[in-house]
Amino acid sequence: MAQQSVGNRWFVVVGAILVQLCLGAIYAWSVFTPQLTAAGWTKVETQWVFAAGLAFFAIAMVVAGRLMPKVGPRPLAWAGGLVLGAGYVLAGLTGGTSFIPTLLLIGVCGGCGIGLAYVVPIAVGMRWFPDKKGFITGLAVAGFGFGATLWVKLAGAWGHLLDTVGLGTTFMIYGAAFAVLVFIGGTWLRFPPEGWLPEGHTPSVANDEGGASTRRDLCTSEMLRKPQYYVILLTFVFSAGAGLMSIGLMKLFPMQALMANGLSEAAASAAAGTAMAVCFSLANGVGRIVWGIVSDKMGAKRSLIVMTASQGVLVLLFQHMAGTTGLLYLGATLIGFNFGGNFALFPMITAGTFGARNIGQLYGWVFLAYGIGGIAGPIMGGKLGDLGNFPLAFTICGVGCLVAAGLIATVKPPRVAVVEKAAENASASVTRAA
Repeated sequence: MAQQSVGNRWFVVVGAILVQLCLGAIYAWSVFTPQLTAAGWTKVETQWVFAAGLAFFAIAMVVAGRLMPKVGPRPLAWAGGLVLGAGYVLAGLTGGTSFIPTLLLIGVCGGCGIGLAYVVPIAVGMRWFPDKKGFITGLAVAGFGFGATLWVKLAGAWGHLLDTVGLGTTFMIYGAAFAVLVFIGGTWLRFPPEGWLPEGHTPSVANDEGGASTRRDLCTSEMLRKPQYYVILLTFVFSAGAGLMSIGLMKLFPMQALMANGLSEAAASAAAGTAMAVCFSLANGVGRIVWGIVSDKMGAKRSLIVMTASQGVLVLLFQHMAGTTGLLYLGATLIGFNFGGNFALFPMITAGTFGARNIGQLYGWVFLAYGIGGIAGPIMGGKLGDLGNFPLAFTICGVGCLVAAGLIATVKPPRVAVVEKAAENASASVTRAA
């Protein structure tokens, strides 16, 4: 199709980042947990809200994928922002310290809002930037990673919201901000005209791994019948589970390890807080961009092999690094960097394997792995922590990442074109025989 005037496509990126900054609030949950435990919550209860948010985030993405072709990306993003914002506002109205209302409103309702909106920037970005899918996907989801730092700091060191207005009011302020900012960002999230291509871009007939062209994009039912889907899903479970377990323990385990090496409780708490809120969180955002660029250069599969293998080694080593401040910061940075890569690379491997046109529907099913890992990783880490065996949690997750590297190396795109050609030839033969 000839190029046509469609406006500046970079506004799509601005909208995507703005939306994702709000959705990244789920990673800021840890900033609220000290006040909740002071109000009588157990550590496991605080983790259940986080785990529920991750699980319903993943489940809602499947629903969002089905809704997008019917309602369009912009209304879907707006709906997600409204649901997310309403969950936080209503939780704030209850005071924010009652377990069941907070679990339902921030964990379930908030997670659903995030899941409804999350896939929109990815699907829209891939349509507007077929010439740099990895970079744009990484840039869009980077907002999710940086959002954690923003909302943590506003509640604490920058805005002092928790100290000045309290937990309930902070929830209400956040909820209102989420709804408004997602509405603004969502106004730019629309698909380009059918057949539109950026000037000078010629689509490649091969996938990013150099295999045979699929010739057409698969739909959800077709993808779910392919073994490649289950290999990608399991790889994502191992990789995401390791990162989410690390997030859950990034405060508790380093504090224990640093104090065992002679640091005071105050110094250990400060170092562990810096490792989580600065090193891990910032590297998480940067990793999404850098791994997206890397995937444009070397392909999503090769990038995933390198990322998951190196993550496995880092998670195994982290149990020995966490007791030394400098090594703690280094380990948290590298693990966060690789963890962020999941969210740039798994949309790319999904698009490269099954086609990019229906990525909004397909990626929701792949992202179920995040919900599985989000429950299994943090809960396992918490249970083993209660048993006094944090190192075993890191060992299990490190080995899992190494297994994931081997799994993803086996993935090849389905040879749909070959199968269809054979069917066409067979049909032609029958016609000639008749």
